[in-house]
Amino acid sequence: MNRATGILLTVLVTASLPACSLFHSEKPKKEEKPKEPATKLVGRISSISGDKKFVLIQSYGQWEVPTGAILTTRAGENRVSNLRCSGEKLGQFAAADIQAGLPEVGDGVLYTLPIEEETSKPIPEPPSDKKKPAENIPPPPSAP
Repeated sequence: MNRATGILLTVLVTASLPACSLFHSEKPKKEEKPKEPATKLVGRISSISGDKKFVLIQSYGQWEVPTGAILTTRAGENRVSNLRCSGEKLGQFAAADIQAGLPEVGDGVLYTLPIEEETSKPIPEPPSDKKKPAENIPPPPSAP
């Protein structure tokens, strides 16, 4: 019986060894890189208004840019401009107001998707200049 107990004990110890933390290889933790915003090509400049205040964008696929979003155009010669999506669209065309730069017909229009972590963080309130009234302080004595 001693021999059977010894064999049983040896089997149990051998079976439990892989669960021991000494035999697990530690995988190096991946360094978390800050998430970079994803930029998506959403269309091209189709036409520019005569007063150069807005453009029409011919979209590539379904237009999924929210109203008020900032768009960027890029073209040769390091020429860039910023646009603000006005929310007006008709078919494959969408309007955007020119904020800065001089876009030209044919320029690619890029939309930078917001980073989820930044949008989910609560915005801290600025400190108030108003002083809170003191509690439990008796009023000053009145003059006789």
